[in-house]
Amino acid sequence: MPEYRVTTERTTPGVATAHVTPVTHVVPVPAVTQTTVDDFTGETVQTPHKAADDTEQIYFEGSPMLRAEFGKGVLWVALGLIVAAAPFGYLMMQRDNPNAHLPWWVFAAATVVGLAFIFVPWLRMKTVKYRISNYRIDFQRGLVGRTIDTMELWHVEDIQFKQSFLHRLLGVGTIIVLSHDDTTPKLTLWGLPNPKPLFESLKQRVIAVKRQRGVVKMDVG
Repeated sequence: MPEYRVTTERTTPGVATAHVTPVTHVVPVPAVTQTTVDDFTGETVQTPHKAADDTEQIYFEGSPMLRAEFGKGVLWVALGLIVAAAPFGYLMMQRDNPNAHLPWWVFAAATVVGLAFIFVPWLRMKTVKYRISNYRIDFQRGLVGRTIDTMELWHVEDIQFKQSFLHRLLGVGTIIVLSHDDTTPKLTLWGLPNPKPLFESLKQRVIAVKRQRGVVKMDVG
């Protein structure tokens, strides 16, 4: 029931005036929150309700995984060992020939070339870097000099996911992005770790961005 407060005020000697005022209680209003699902992790998150902004969210940033080159890496290592051991193999085959010999620089050159072959997969990884966000994809190439190609997600026409049996065991995969961008019509993002959730997040985000811009035609496979 409502509550009232009675106060008295003496205006003239011997006369008191009573004032009755209702008591107002302030009821605390709980904070308004909204429940959202993270596109990448799938976790349910409660956040204060606010208007959408243009904050960029990074889905992945880094170089391809070295394990993505496992098959080719084995071949490069084998080739490097063969090249490094070639001079020694030659001398072994010519052990009955007392005049068989090789200058020291042949051994040095074979060792250097062999090591270069062994490190080819690692160097290939380091010359590539991806930055995938909820608005664009940056594809960086080069070890000393650098070239960066950028593809805006609203330009994307098709997005594909590929993963061989070996790559599935190793936890890596490839995402191919096709667009109507004249400068970057195709991006092949290979060696991505945990690629399936990344593919799903990127696919849904592409659809959302295209809807924001009024572009609804898109093939996703």
